[in-house]
Amino acid sequence: MSRRMEFWGQMSAFGRAQLRLTTAAKKGLGDPVLAELVVLRASQVNRCAFCIDMHVRNLHEAGVEPRRIDLLPAWEEAGDLYTAKERAALALTEAVTVLTDGSVPDDVYATAAAHFDETELAHLIAVIIAINNWNRVNVTVRQPPGEER
Repeated sequence: MSRRMEFWGQMSAFGRAQLRLTTAAKKGLGDPVLAELVVLRASQVNRCAFCIDMHVRNLHEAGVEPRRIDLLPAWEEAGDLYTAKERAALALTEAVTVLTDGSVPDDVYATAAAHFDETELAHLIAVIIAINNWNRVNVTVRQPPGEER
């Protein structure tokens, strides 16, 4: 597949605003590895090759154990490879990303709320929303993996 358009070049102000949103969301989450796991998982669900490539590299650079990266698509089956807090964040990520039946299930939200204080939870939701914005643009315009925006 080839790129459909140079979206980020045409929308540089939008890209800068999106980057500021993402930075603000991640900053309040605290744990940068958790944030990267969340954005990678959303990108996998959305099949955004550009973002998957970027966030896999970020996790490798952060020294995350390769098994935690490799098994992320099957995090629910990976036992204690992910903490309870990470599993709660990943479940919320999938629920917000897919919005099955038009809602986030109460049990998924309640589990996340049990692991994050209200400020952290707000930042987690913002991170999930921000990566979904990135994914939707990059998938739509077929942004090639490995290229700079």
